[in-house]
Amino acid sequence: MPTNKKEGIFFTTTMCSMMVLGMSLYNLLLHNNLGFVPLAAGLVPGFVVAFILDVFVVGVIAKKIAFRLPIKKENKLQLILTISRLMVLGMVTFMSLFGVLIEGGIPDDLWAAYSEAWRVNYP
Repeated sequence: MPTNKKEGIFFTTTMCSMMVLGMSLYNLLLHNNLGFVPLAAGLVPGFVVAFILDVFVVGVIAKKIAFRLPIKKENKLQLILTISRLMVLGMVTFMSLFGVLIEGGIPDDLWAAYSEAWRVNYP
């Protein structure tokens, strides 16, 4: 975990870029569209949004919630794991919403498509 501002910026940049790269590769593989151009086209806006959300929204809220929870704040490992879990939960939620909005918005048949995909993939 970062101990000063410079390390924090480097850590956040690295984590956001790896998250966006991993999820972009995963989604392109799912849609059989893996290539350099589609990957590069998704990385730049995805990274910018992820970085802004991480620094200004999710990180701030995760730390506020973590310090209000009834955990042993003196135990660094417990505090780090709590903040990390909250950040993962927030980033997954916001970046999933970002992906939905970039791909054309929330479809009218969202729940039907979701339940059909669940039925097909988990019989």
